Amino acid sequence: MLYRAGVVGDGFMARDLTIQNTAGPDAHQAVAYRSDSDLSFIENCELIGNQDTVYAHSLRQFYKHCIIKGNVDFIFGNSASVFHKCTILVRPRQLDLGKGENSVVAAHGRTDPAQATGFVFHECVINGTEDYMKQYQKKPNVHQTFLGRPWKEFSRIVFVRCKLEALVSPLGWMPWDGEFALKTLYFGEYGNSGLGSNLSGRVIWSSQIPFDHVILYSVHNFIQGDDWMLT
Repeated sequence: MLYRAGVVGDGFMARDLTIQNTAGPDAHQAVAYRSDSDLSFIENCELIGNQDTVYAHSLRQFYKHCIIKGNVDFIFGNSASVFHKCTILVRPRQLDLGKGENSVVAAHGRTDPAQATGFVFHECVINGTEDYMKQYQKKPNVHQTFLGRPWKEFSRIVFVRCKLEALVSPLGWMPWDGEFALKTLYFGEYGNSGLGSNLSGRVIWSSQIPFDHVILYSVHNFIQGDDWMLT
């Protein structure tokens, strides 16, 4: 186990590790793992925190079969990252578990439409930890979980063929501050399943990804994975 980690060298690889920030939910921002490593490959790792667990800061990153736990913007940054077959678990945000809360999985920070960055969640599961789900099931209307919100003006986040469990709000996505970035972001969904995947109640500023655009978010196209991954 590692208690917080940051990497900057290109080609970083990690496998079978737990990386955790042990600061409690009242500590606010508390990064467990930060990466500025281009062509980085994180496999079968557990990344645990509360707010801001994974800071995928920049460049190209690939996360495979990982478990990521947090509660507020707990996957954030301005990298081009693909999360493949990861289990994304929301943790309680409040010390008093009975209080209502808003939780957000991802906050992307693209500042320019020319940047080839964004977060792609592919065949992931979005659910809650056992203690979160106990509280959610008691009062589902006051425990709201959103797929993402726009940290910067051209934020880009997509969920493709993921399983979105019941805790995901029917709205799907959450604004950052009023109307900020709602006309310039791209938040998309395609082929998701589960009780939280119903698109009928989604916010009007999110998108359903056209079938012929889905290929743009593959590992090959989005992070040029065929050129540098060994597995």
